[in-house]
Amino acid sequence: MPEIIETTVYRLNELSDDARDKARAWYREDGFDYDWYDTVYEDFQQIAEILGLRLKTRSVRLYGGGSRQKPCIWFRGFWSQGDGACFETFYSYRKEAPRRIRQHAPQDTELHRIADALQSIQRRNFYQLHAEASHRGHYYHENSMAISVERDSPNYQDMTADAEDTVIEALRDLACWLYRQLEREYEYLTSDEAVDEVIATNEYTFTATGRRFG
Repeated sequence: MPEIIETTVYRLNELSDDARDKARAWYREDGFDYDWYDTVYEDFQQIAEILGLRLKTRSVRLYGGGSRQKPCIWFRGFWSQGDGACFETFYSYRKEAPRRIRQHAPQDTELHRIADALQSIQRRNFYQLHAEASHRGHYYHENSMAISVERDSPNYQDMTADAEDTVIEALRDLACWLYRQLEREYEYLTSDEAVDEVIATNEYTFTATGRRFG
């Protein structure tokens, strides 16, 4: 015979401190079922274009059928050995990259430094350097990028002695920069303030112990 069981449910701000912490823990564990990193990826794609990078893409199937192209960007995090970010790309000289990157991110001195390093080494090689970066191995960090650098000189001139190391270091530094942006975004989205706002906006309810109800 069916029974009716009544349960008292609470909004987040009605819970005790301990129950509120459990409610937040539920969201942090189960609430990230979406591509929260998309905004970071979108900004990175703009930065890559400014610096002269053409990110490689891969085909991804859509739920409703068909497919779309996604940039070859990967990361693993956070706070474990081997965590990091990497990408696959082609690189060549892009005119006015230092000026444009300062317009795009006026306060980001690390991006300024990377753009300046690439500009300087290109100048010393008559703007003829190009590179390719591909992912290798099972981890995702700056050192999992295999990077080759060449000089496209009509007179078959060799690149300067420091060219290969400079370009490789700049691209790997850019991967480290990307990882820091992802880490910062994740820390913000999982902060008490951000989690409380999402829970309140979605009107989630909980039992007195902080267990998700509806």
